[in-house]
Amino acid sequence: MSGHDSKYFSTTKKGEIPELKDELNSQYKDKRKDAVKKVIAAMTVGKDVSSLFADVVNCMQTENLELKKLVYLYLINYAKSQPDLAILAVNTFVKDSQDPNPLIRALAVRTMGCIRVDKITEYLCDPLQRCLKDDDPYVRKTASICVAKLYDINAELVEDRGFLDTLKDLISDNNPMVVANAVAALSEIQENSSRPIFEITTHTLSKLLTALNECTEWGQVFILDALSKYKAADAREAENIVERVTPRLQHANCAVVLSAVKMILQQMELITSTDVVRNLCKKMAPPLVTLLSAEPEIQYVALRNINLIVQRRPTILAHEIKVFFCKYNDPIYVKMEKLEIMIKLASDRNIDQVLLEFKEYATEVDVDFVRKAVRAIGRCAIKLERAAERCISVLLELIKIKVNYVVQEAIIVIKDIFRRYPNTYESIIATLCESLDTLDEPEAKASMIWIIGEYAERIDNADELLESFLESFPEEPALVQLQLLTATVKLFLKKPTEGPQQMIQVLSPICDSLVTLFLLLFAHKIKETDFMLFLIYVLYFFQLALVRLV
Repeated sequence: MSGHDSKYFSTTKKGEIPELKDELNSQYKDKRKDAVKKVIAAMTVGKDVSSLFADVVNCMQTENLELKKLVYLYLINYAKSQPDLAILAVNTFVKDSQDPNPLIRALAVRTMGCIRVDKITEYLCDPLQRCLKDDDPYVRKTASICVAKLYDINAELVEDRGFLDTLKDLISDNNPMVVANAVAALSEIQENSSRPIFEITTHTLSKLLTALNECTEWGQVFILDALSKYKAADAREAENIVERVTPRLQHANCAVVLSAVKMILQQMELITSTDVVRNLCKKMAPPLVTLLSAEPEIQYVALRNINLIVQRRPTILAHEIKVFFCKYNDPIYVKMEKLEIMIKLASDRNIDQVLLEFKEYATEVDVDFVRKAVRAIGRCAIKLERAAERCISVLLELIKIKVNYVVQEAIIVIKDIFRRYPNTYESIIATLCESLDTLDEPEAKASMIWIIGEYAERIDNADELLESFLESFPEEPALVQLQLLTATVKLFLKKPTEGPQQMIQVLSPICDSLVTLFLLLFAHKIKETDFMLFLIYVLYFFQLALVRLV
């Protein structure tokens, strides 16, 4: 409907349905047309006008294309709730599918495909068969999509009537849009089928590549997605396919670019020439970078795809890390994705730049983003051994800021760094212990307790530090309790003095039972690498159990 048709939405009188019924049965064409518009307007705003079904169907017998479209729109919406009355429209559909006007023929077959009523489905087959072989390409491409809709309703009927073979024949059609729609329909059918339906052959491949240069942007997306599932016979064929597809990287449509990248990456697996692979990587970088200048929503989709690409081929964007630096006005979901990609692209060559960015992010106001930035620094330290010391220096600088959630997140990542590089950076433990009283998050507490237990022999007052947690042991989350139990036994094994032994005796009766304690220990210790320590751990508590029994 045009802009001045907004008046049809303003009718809210109580007697609207009876009035519409009279107008739909009027002898004047213009009045009937206005009435149908009012019905569509009411349907659009959610009002139930299903009681007018028979009256609207009577308006189908018209040569006015606009009115016919409105009636068909109404039928699509209400045919399922009025299946018996929908049969009344079948004769008109069949008649319209043979109309001299190709727009009406296409409209009829499209509408019949959208009406998901079993009783109408059987009447759709003959018109659909004719439209698939229609002289007009617009009718053929519309009928192609209708086959996929019919397959979703009745797969056996589609196979029995030979619609799948007809669709495959349409891939050789001389109109590129018909080819694209046939590919789209076959791809959709393949997704809903457990057996192979659509397989690209050498002959089919040539047809698809030819149609790729002539069809619309969305047709190109369908064809490229289908080509990405084709496995070339050898490296030479893969190179030829990529050469034909590479121009799509310069397309203005983001979906075409991403589909082309996907298809090229698939074929690159078969290309053996390192020079060809290197050149392709260079060609793919600029289009991917260009996607990051689009709207945030498109950026997010592009970033999600880039995240997967850099996992497989990090060299493609290895020199483009600056484009992933977060802007102050980026939405949080875009910032989070950029962080993930920056971590994957971080290397010894660019780590200084990356750490400066992460340090800047860690001072922002968004708490979730700050936490993610701090964790990113830790992940870079674990990933790049030669940069670990620089990462720890940045983390210590952040700890000195004394922002509670930053400190706690830093302790969590430093614990992971200690696990990755044992006996390397223990000199910073004293700095970490200064923040012990400020810890209130379970994961941060557990991390600090792990550090104290792991390096108990190097901390003079390790027993005092662990003892400070014993008072609140029953109220602590399971994560903290398990770490405290582990750290206490580690302390006793490394410093077998009276103090640690008393701490263990205090801990054991706190648990509901020795069995429960044993299960807790087992659940935790199977994650540790020191299996011998676990055995000593179990034997010690078994000894305690014997003493208690005696």
